[in-house]
Amino acid sequence: MSILKIEHLQHAYLDKVLYDDTNFQVNDQEHVGVIGQNGVGKSTLIKILTKQVVPDNGQITWKKKLKVGYLDQYASLKAGQTIKEFLQSAFAELLIQQQLLTSLYQQMSVDANADLIERAGNIQAWLEENGYYEIDTKVQQVATGLGLDALGYDHDVMDLSGGQRSKLILAKLLLKNPDILLLDEPTNYLDSQHISWLADYLQNFTGAFVVVSHDFDFLGKIVNVVYDLELGRLTRYSGSLQQALRQKAANQQTYLKSYASQQKKIAKTQAYIQKNKAGSRSKSAKSREKQLSKMKVLAPPANRNKPNFSFPYLDNTSQIVLEVNDLKIGYQQPLLQKELNFSVAMGEKVVITGFNGIGKTTLIRTILNQIPSLGGSVHLAQTAKVAYYQQDLLWPHPLVTPIDILQQQFSEQAQRVIRRTLARAGLTAQQMVAAVKTLSGGEQVKVKLALLMLQQANFLILDEPTNHLDDDSKASLQQALKDYRGAVILVTHETSFYDDSWINKILNIEKKY
Repeated sequence: MSILKIEHLQHAYLDKVLYDDTNFQVNDQEHVGVIGQNGVGKSTLIKILTKQVVPDNGQITWKKKLKVGYLDQYASLKAGQTIKEFLQSAFAELLIQQQLLTSLYQQMSVDANADLIERAGNIQAWLEENGYYEIDTKVQQVATGLGLDALGYDHDVMDLSGGQRSKLILAKLLLKNPDILLLDEPTNYLDSQHISWLADYLQNFTGAFVVVSHDFDFLGKIVNVVYDLELGRLTRYSGSLQQALRQKAANQQTYLKSYASQQKKIAKTQAYIQKNKAGSRSKSAKSREKQLSKMKVLAPPANRNKPNFSFPYLDNTSQIVLEVNDLKIGYQQPLLQKELNFSVAMGEKVVITGFNGIGKTTLIRTILNQIPSLGGSVHLAQTAKVAYYQQDLLWPHPLVTPIDILQQQFSEQAQRVIRRTLARAGLTAQQMVAAVKTLSGGEQVKVKLALLMLQQANFLILDEPTNHLDDDSKASLQQALKDYRGAVILVTHETSFYDDSWINKILNIEKKY
């Protein structure tokens, strides 16, 4: 039974057609994954469903009385509210009824009339039926699964990092247990352990959900329906992600053959018309011209603007570019119980792992002297030149274009070099001159990587660079890091992004906890 149906969806943004008279449907208990390249409009679909964006055309029909849960990264948090209080607010209706029951008991202590007793009994039964007495157990289950318990239930929500905040909002959404979940890139701020927990949770989720994600390992575990968004059309595939990708590849081959055959027929017909439109066969030529005008011409295959990342290398004579000795990281208090000791040699590629919130970004910021250490020492070689990728997508001036962003930082570069660099990062000419805030998450990541492509360095430090990137972009970034002659420190929750063939060592700071 359909619980959500979109018919004849049409929507364009600037000069880009995101949806061209396409349809979308979610049935009861279906687990739907939405895939597609960066910038095709996947997140826009979620925004249309949550009424943040009004489509140009189309009809959206929801099942009546459906509880919809949306992962809103901008949900408001209150100063002084603890993690436990925020999570318990997912059960607001139950808590209100419990307060009413307490009030009734207080009244009954003075006047235990039959009406009060009946009302109290009804509320008591309702609370039991709706799981009031399991609230603490449910909160603990989800908080532990997403690693929030490690922060402490009394932790003020306003003191959380961006990644911790995202996990908290996700946890509350899961606790509300809606009929359908709408999740846009839910794994971006989760480490591998918590991604695995979320996958198990969603596998067993009795309702329906729609998940937009570039993490194919994650999607492969949770979906039974896949919608592929390409050329403004949503194509539905039933079954696993692997089955969907195989069917898509087969469909593409069939389409390519049909397109090539039609183009050949069109060219032949046009040649005939041109040759005979004024001769004895003009009537036949006009007939074919009429037939040609009525033909439904197949759209050309998608011409993806695939990235080709590469990072310039600056010569370095130092054998060791980084030495860390007895380092304590944190703010008022150390985040780790033990000191950190490690080094990075020239050409060495190191991955830093550990659960979200343990201090991976804090370690990087300490190495770069953006925040002071609480003890120990960090020594960067004098010849080390660092290029740093920060994971957030916050822009000081969100209306500035990608061309202007690169030009401001590299004023000595000719604009043709700036444009060529952005094109190699996978941006189109139109995206280069659009306000950066209007670009998709993946397109904004490409702008940030383009900045690194113009920066002479011998030491790359990358904090979650794969967030928002599609498979083509990840593959290009992975190859660029493999080919890079300098040192690399990489933080990523996507374990499939790296392997022993190009990573020299893994530093698990969780073991120092």
